[in-house]
Amino acid sequence: MFMAKEFYYRGKNLKEIKEMSLEEFSKLLPSRERRSIKRGLTQRQKKLLEKIKEEPDSFHKTHERDMVIIPEILGAKLGIYNGKEFVRIEVQPEMLGYRLGDFSLTRQRVKHSAPGAGATRGSKHIPLK
Repeated sequence: MFMAKEFYYRGKNLKEIKEMSLEEFSKLLPSRERRSIKRGLTQRQKKLLEKIKEEPDSFHKTHERDMVIIPEILGAKLGIYNGKEFVRIEVQPEMLGYRLGDFSLTRQRVKHSAPGAGATRGSKHIPLK
């Protein structure tokens, strides 16, 4: 019989992580994220965190791409702005310690194809060899 694998982050399971204070959790993070949390959340980040705590099941749109994913926002449904649209994500335990912007890419992969409508005759030439 298949058992679901229990989630661990830096040797701590999800229950232990949720019981930690933000300061204790920050000690598990990489240095850049740890410093960001040590400096404190911005007003906009605090406002987003309050909205998530008040209505955990609803969808929240945000421009806060630089916010570090902390245990309080696990399970939240967010729309993260990528400069054009809001990319829908649900915050999973595997996302802990990353930033929201890491899951809402601002650039798409370049797909080259045939020349466009305004191309010159010379640029439409495709060599056969």
